[in-house]
Amino acid sequence: MPLALLSTTLSALRLDGQRGALVPWIPVCLACGIGAYFALPVEPSTRHWWILAIVLLLSVGGLLAGLRHWPLAVALILIVFGFGLAGLRTYMVAGPVLDWRYYGPVTGRVVTVDRSGSDKIRLTLDRVKLDRVAPEETPLRVRVSLHGQQDWLDPSPGQRIGVTAHLSQPQGPVEPGGFDFRRMAWFRGLGAVGYARSPAILVRDDDGTRPIGRLRMAISRHVRTVLPGEAGAFAAAITTGDRSAMGAETLAALRASNLAHLLAISGLHMGLLTGAAFWALRLAFSLVPGWALSRPVKKYAALGALAVGAVYLALSGGNVATQRAFIMAAVMLVAVCLDRRAVTLRAVAVSATIVLILRPEALTEPGFQMSFAATTALVAAFRMMRDHAPVGTGKWRRWLLALVFSSLVAGVATAPYGAAHFNQLSHYGLLANVLAVPVMGTFVMPAALLAACLAPLGLSWIGFWLMKPAVEWIMAVAHQVAALPNATSHVQSAPAGFLGLFSLGMLLLILWRGPMRFSGVAVAVAAIALWVNAERPAVLIAPSGGLIGVMQEGKRHLSKPKGDGFAARVWLENDGDLTEQSAAAVFEPGHRFWASGLSIVQISGRGAADRARESCAEGGLVVASVEVPDAAGSCLLLDSVDLTRTGAVSVRVRDGQAHLTSARAKTGARPWNSGPALPEALPTLSITPDKVLIDGQ
Repeated sequence: MPLALLSTTLSALRLDGQRGALVPWIPVCLACGIGAYFALPVEPSTRHWWILAIVLLLSVGGLLAGLRHWPLAVALILIVFGFGLAGLRTYMVAGPVLDWRYYGPVTGRVVTVDRSGSDKIRLTLDRVKLDRVAPEETPLRVRVSLHGQQDWLDPSPGQRIGVTAHLSQPQGPVEPGGFDFRRMAWFRGLGAVGYARSPAILVRDDDGTRPIGRLRMAISRHVRTVLPGEAGAFAAAITTGDRSAMGAETLAALRASNLAHLLAISGLHMGLLTGAAFWALRLAFSLVPGWALSRPVKKYAALGALAVGAVYLALSGGNVATQRAFIMAAVMLVAVCLDRRAVTLRAVAVSATIVLILRPEALTEPGFQMSFAATTALVAAFRMMRDHAPVGTGKWRRWLLALVFSSLVAGVATAPYGAAHFNQLSHYGLLANVLAVPVMGTFVMPAALLAACLAPLGLSWIGFWLMKPAVEWIMAVAHQVAALPNATSHVQSAPAGFLGLFSLGMLLLILWRGPMRFSGVAVAVAAIALWVNAERPAVLIAPSGGLIGVMQEGKRHLSKPKGDGFAARVWLENDGDLTEQSAAAVFEPGHRFWASGLSIVQISGRGAADRARESCAEGGLVVASVEVPDAAGSCLLLDSVDLTRTGAVSVRVRDGQAHLTSARAKTGARPWNSGPALPEALPTLSITPDKVLIDGQ
């Protein structure tokens, strides 16, 4: 009986009913392997890689031998291949990481110019030189935010600059299980980040390198000259990817109205531009009857649109999101050249596969997740509309229905990912997108294409002049929608495993054929239930030891109104709370307070070591922002030395016990987490009515 059941299950998994629908599962299997690699607590050893190689060889051998259940073998091969791709990529991008605090001269070539979260000009530098640091220990790239007066320097790619800066290793998560900036920095080649308060000086204006980057910044300045103010800043952002002139207020309005995606040069922009180029070229070719009747003008138009997309990719800075968008557009345009249907789930799958092969780490980024979630949902939805659309619907009614329907589908598909990553939901995002996206496609991108065509004649201003009213309309929509009552709401951060489980459910629903597809609904509902029932930590301790956040009656209370501002902001956002740090600070450092029965005191400032030793004699959990040697008592002490090894710490109280978890234990011993050895597991505290005992002793 068990053998018969196993045979029946395997027959189902052979996917006899999925014939012709297996290609979309290729990137899914690759993603499973990539996700497994990034989820590991430690880096695979040589023995583990040999085991995987043997599994891969056996799977390939079984496939070549005519294995009956060949889809299972292919899936296993793809999973192992994805795992190996992620590991290979990790070591390909490896570079020195600064593991101490550096203050001194920094010289380097400007690679990119953008703005930091505090709205300061931020430079990414390569070809870096640090004073008294050996070349083999110098990071390949560093990122420096320029504070203070920097008006006399107009940074541009290719310039070599010098500045006196504070640099340090990229920061790890500010709470266990949180966003790991170190991993992102590792794959972007950033070995150090920091800031400079002294003026940056120009060492060499142009070393003859990065000509495209300089052209890009020149175009950005030209656009802002032709269109001054926020309209020009918006136009520069969507044409060249340069957001350095965007005001913080406008950015906040775009995020609150769910229109921030219009700034990111991604699938929407690439699709609109290449689509406009395709139809314009096809129309131009059709105006020559002899040419149109004797030549495949549709394919020529597709090749021309592909060239336009490649130029746009180069001029926009070529970031990861734009590369992904270009790959998606290229796959669809090549499909046109091969007389295949362009907009299909297979085309989306091919695009996702190429992106994952080139950049496996993209799987963990919100841009990849949201763009492919939207694209997959749109293709599936319009396929359903095509098969079930009512006959005789008027042209304008079909256009309006498609507009509203596409905005609704894309918004619903990306909302869970946006909420999970950014803790924010826009209630009027559909309204804003319906009012703004058609204007973007009908006026803004065609005007940008016209400006590019007229630029050699010195008439680009015509295109930008036509673009201006449309851009002002989009920004007006953003500000008006953002100003509506309850325009946004904030939610607490999603638990680990939510996105993977939810994505699996949606993929089953969209890609699977037959009744089993509806099991995806149950999987997605289970993921949502996991999120709804998740609990935030009772206590959070910053990596510096200078800030503690305690959850009481559903609100996070902080130990100080200033300092460790980034950690405070992230904690409150992850709680789904908009409270400012100054308003959330209700505890005073040095005073003992309680969280779910756990006694806690946070010590910092002058004489902190002596006061920490005194507090330790009273028991409980003592956190100090300085080193505290020779402490004695019944307390659990976390001083600056401990927190350097553990990173941020969270405390969850269950059944009278306080369970401590470190950020370093969550991120594991991976290449991007260089530093001290992994700390031992933090002890569990048993809470009693009058005191706290370590490990119940």
